[in-house]
Amino acid sequence: MEQRFPPLTPSQRQLLQKGILCFNREQFFECHEVLEESWLEASGGQKRFLQGLIQVAAAFHHLRRGNQIGAGRLLTAGIEKLSAFAPRAAGLDITGLLETLEPLRKKILAGEVPPDWQAPQILWKPLPISSAK
Repeated sequence: MEQRFPPLTPSQRQLLQKGILCFNREQFFECHEVLEESWLEASGGQKRFLQGLIQVAAAFHHLRRGNQIGAGRLLTAGIEKLSAFAPRAAGLDITGLLETLEPLRKKILAGEVPPDWQAPQILWKPLPISSAK
């Protein structure tokens, strides 16, 4: 079930869009910095959701730098937080993201990260169109 939280402010929404763009360009440090700006304005569920995204971005930053232990810890924490927001939150496909993160998390924790690992893309998932009769 999708966990609800108050809508993001226009400023937070803009920062989220910029952060996701950075993530999808594999600019993980920049993504972390941008999302942190939104996180500072957040509260409650918003804060937990944004923190999960930040931790995932930071995990990939650590992985790129060869820090598998830090990457594994951050990815585990990020997945745990984001799991509460599946299937979608703030317009993002959380279920799809989690499905791509979990196999990589297992490899990281087992010390089996392939040298050609690839970060997933975070996709937008629009609300379904309801047919009113």
